[in-house]
Amino acid sequence: MDLPYNISDFAFPSRWDSDSSPSVVERAGRPEIGDRIRTQADRDKGSDSGASRGSNRSRTIYRGREREYSLRDSEVRTLADVGRFRVVPTEDLARFGYQGDKARMEADIRNLRKHGLVEQRMIEGHSSYSTKVLTLTKEGHRLLKHAEIVPDQQAIYDGLVKPKEVRHDAELYRLYQKVAREIERSGGKVRRVVLDLELKRDVYRALARIRPDKDEAYERISVASRFDLKVVGDKIPIPDLRIECEDDSREVHRLDLEVATRDYRPHGLGEKAKAGFHLFARPQDHDRLRRVLDSQEITARIFAL
Repeated sequence: MDLPYNISDFAFPSRWDSDSSPSVVERAGRPEIGDRIRTQADRDKGSDSGASRGSNRSRTIYRGREREYSLRDSEVRTLADVGRFRVVPTEDLARFGYQGDKARMEADIRNLRKHGLVEQRMIEGHSSYSTKVLTLTKEGHRLLKHAEIVPDQQAIYDGLVKPKEVRHDAELYRLYQKVAREIERSGGKVRRVVLDLELKRDVYRALARIRPDKDEAYERISVASRFDLKVVGDKIPIPDLRIECEDDSREVHRLDLEVATRDYRPHGLGEKAKAGFHLFARPQDHDRLRRVLDSQEITARIFAL
């Protein structure tokens, strides 16, 4: 059985404190999107499309169940990212997905919205916080599945799954980019991402199947172990984001990541730390979160988000 992976043995945590923009990380599983999605011009030339979203302006026809869509590789990559993370801020998408080319991103978004594949919304939060985010539509979801653009084992989402927590969820794409960069630098490769909704569903289903005549505490530990999680008190804490990756020896590891905010209740934050999740937070929240952990005598590093 795979053991939870120790990120300090795999990546370079000191680099997580920097704010430099990472490169786009390719996904593992099936052949990469850039390898599978090749324009007709590329096929005629016999060469692969470039890895970056701005590598070509040719379009490919993708057939959904009832209609066809003319899309660039960069637009398809954006669809896949939005589907995997369910909410992606346009600011972060421009920075990480388009290497700062905001004009190119906006052109892609216009075309995707014209086709009815994504929706753009404004979310608000504390103080003057507000940002534009993208979500997949049901039509976009159907296209990703029908055209087999993402691997079968990768869950994808449409709409705002948890509207009350959308601001928190919007941090996950940035968190992924930060950690995926270190995985790649360490010779590894991301296989898939698992959001809390998927993991909760699978864990709760397993807990519901525990027979009444069994020792509940023992069975809970068994279920947690099956999913590479821990029991803290009488609960199984679930991370915001799990990254499944391979190291340079192709051994599979799981990294459990949590976005901590000033809104976390002390007990809840303590449970996440005791579960062994790697905690990330905005710099302005570090001092408060550090005091919360210190008050519970919990030693856990908080990385910069």
